[in-house]
Amino acid sequence: MALKFLSPTTEIKGISFLDTAKSNHQLPKLQGGFACVRKENGVKSVNRITCSAANQPPPAWPGRAVVEPGYKIWDGPKPISIVGSTGSIGTQTLDIVAENPDKFKVVALAAGSNVTLLADQVKTFKPQLVAVRNESLIGELKEALADADYKPEIVAGEQGVIEVARHPDCVTVVTGIVGCAGLKPTVAAIEAGKDIALANKETLIAGGPFVLPLARKHNVKILPADSEHSAIFQCIQGLPEGALRRIILTASGGAFRDWPVEKLKEVKVADALKHPNWNMGKKITVDSATLFNKGLEVIEAHYLYGADYDDIEIVIHPQSIIHSMIETQDSSILAQLGWPDMRLPILYTLSWPERIYCSEITWPRLDLCKLGSLTFKNPDNVKYPSMHLAYAAGRAGGTMTGVLSAANEKAVEMFIDEKISYLDIFKVVELTCEKHQAELVTSPSLEEIIYYDLWARKYAAGLEPAASGLNAVLV
Repeated sequence: MALKFLSPTTEIKGISFLDTAKSNHQLPKLQGGFACVRKENGVKSVNRITCSAANQPPPAWPGRAVVEPGYKIWDGPKPISIVGSTGSIGTQTLDIVAENPDKFKVVALAAGSNVTLLADQVKTFKPQLVAVRNESLIGELKEALADADYKPEIVAGEQGVIEVARHPDCVTVVTGIVGCAGLKPTVAAIEAGKDIALANKETLIAGGPFVLPLARKHNVKILPADSEHSAIFQCIQGLPEGALRRIILTASGGAFRDWPVEKLKEVKVADALKHPNWNMGKKITVDSATLFNKGLEVIEAHYLYGADYDDIEIVIHPQSIIHSMIETQDSSILAQLGWPDMRLPILYTLSWPERIYCSEITWPRLDLCKLGSLTFKNPDNVKYPSMHLAYAAGRAGGTMTGVLSAANEKAVEMFIDEKISYLDIFKVVELTCEKHQAELVTSPSLEEIIYYDLWARKYAAGLEPAASGLNAVLV
């Protein structure tokens, strides 16, 4: 049975963190400020309070990107570590290294449990250090490498992953671990002075209030490896101070961009996994269908570039050719275009501030005449309630953004396991965020960030379907 959710045909005037059935309740204020929607939507927000600058962490790139004097440009192969080497980001990074051995070399690898693939990677790239997060698989990895000519040092568990992230010889760490499991290794890398090629969303969505001040303290560069934020990063290269006016995040619209709203109550898991443009994992494909991926990217954009939430917009771009845009103060629009291929943003995080030549054979060049046309439309707030939830959580700040992300991750897992319906994903996230208001921490420690990530997952998992609506178990 599905959780009780507002009718998909009902116009959404503004999402709050309240049960939508309780329409006679006043929307609560969240610590640090809360607004239901952006001002452009023409919907009045309730008790909107702008967060004071004192409560905001310093952005990684405050509206512009310039190369500081003395920033080292590598003459030979740049040494890198990869955390999450057997995942999508890790394997694509290794493809780039294999194609450019004169530009990059791998000094350390960390993986979760895919020791077969990890062993193959070790034989090919010969890292100095290898970590397996699942300690019980150390023996299996050693056995897989028994006949190898080269044998690296092997370490286990979370501490082993941390050692890979802060390896003394690496310059840049690619963070490809999904979830808050990537936070501690990222923090360790920052404290060791390593630049971060950021592919782990939780680093900023959950950890932004802690990670960003730490990165500034250690003069570490956070270089975005996802396509949208890499596009923005490329567009702000060399901008003068104060030139950034607006960020425009493009979204494919996911599997249901052409579905009528009324049909969403019939969605099955297989429907949500049919992305029109990208070949991705299950979780991110569902996030694309709900547009939670774009809501989370709004939060990332705020932390990365310091833009106010009123100055970050989402636009549906079905072709996924323009990966995002910025508007400057004189109303010029700058965009980054390319085929839907994650290798380009990963490559740029590794090569910045340089540009590396790519073969036309393995990196097809964009032909706009062959493409024909590019189209855009506004996202449907009724079809995608995730947008209002993400903006509200972002304005709340602190631990709320991590709770939003963790609750969504758990809700998507429950949907894929067919424990809840597609529309229930939004309700699970909303109710988890509503519950967290009373314990919101605006300037959290790393321990508090991790604690509330775990709390949100447990609370979301305890929201059980009931004939009368929703039952929450105590956590």
